[in-house]
Amino acid sequence: MTARDSVLELQARMRRSIIGQDDVVDRILLGLLANGNILLEGLPGLAKTRAVKSLAKNLDARMSRIQFTPDLLPSDITGSEILHSQNGENVLQFQPGPIFNNIILADEINRAPAKVQSALLEAMEERQVTVAGKTRKMEPLFIVAATQNPIEQEGTYPLPEAQMDRFLMHVMIQYPSKDAEKDVVRLVRGEESTAASSTEEAPISQEVIFQARKEIQAVQVSPALDQYIVDLIDATRHPEKFSQDLRRWIQIGASPRGGIGLDKASRAFAWMRGGDYTTPDDVRAIAHDVLRHRVSLSYDANAERVTANQVVSEVIKLVAVP
Repeated sequence: MTARDSVLELQARMRRSIIGQDDVVDRILLGLLANGNILLEGLPGLAKTRAVKSLAKNLDARMSRIQFTPDLLPSDITGSEILHSQNGENVLQFQPGPIFNNIILADEINRAPAKVQSALLEAMEERQVTVAGKTRKMEPLFIVAATQNPIEQEGTYPLPEAQMDRFLMHVMIQYPSKDAEKDVVRLVRGEESTAASSTEEAPISQEVIFQARKEIQAVQVSPALDQYIVDLIDATRHPEKFSQDLRRWIQIGASPRGGIGLDKASRAFAWMRGGDYTTPDDVRAIAHDVLRHRVSLSYDANAERVTANQVVSEVIKLVAVP
């Protein structure tokens, strides 16, 4: 079985347990394949946590769930040095925190203050954590999947732009269709009745992901497509060149990480569909997820109730396709 076949098998298993949210499953897998972090945003009960748990269940990987609360401390995430008695002497020994795992579920990340949120920054970007002056590397397979609730903003701490920029994709989760919701009810009912007798499928090896990443690196990107990606990013920084509406709506454009994210995610998207080169359609397919959290909207946009999705759609419409 090829790496792509194994990833598609992982996708099929996750879709069976996350009914009606195929796009969410695909975006989580894209983040894993592109070695990026994912921010999942949606109302309560839309399977954000279940989707991440399903990934950990079907992949041979260890998962940590960190429930973010206002009283959480940075050391609760990274770990700390603890005094131990060894051979009659007191010595400091590092006790790793939950960040030292493969899949990190940062549940309701916006409920913890900034100093706790910042404890994730080094791990998300440099894949390492510095505690007590010592730097410790993360696992080779490492992804932060954070969730946040768009309502109940009392007592929350919005993520700063610097941390938002470190998420490869910001995935918005919507309600499932009525037919899908009926299937969800039946699925949960069936899980409850067969919990004791069910036999689990063998998890898929981590090596599949590493092999897939090597193949994704070989996906071809033409110079014209490189220019298209740069043009999309440039349009968010100089919107006055394209439209007066964009000029009024965009306050700050996407950073260079936006272009890097478009390149990584579009190559992973092309690989998953079986292609060996990236097309403009691949870029457009993931553009909203990669850019919506990297474009800061102006007062006028908020006053006119223009969303980041609408702004990204307008950028895609106005930038010439190669």
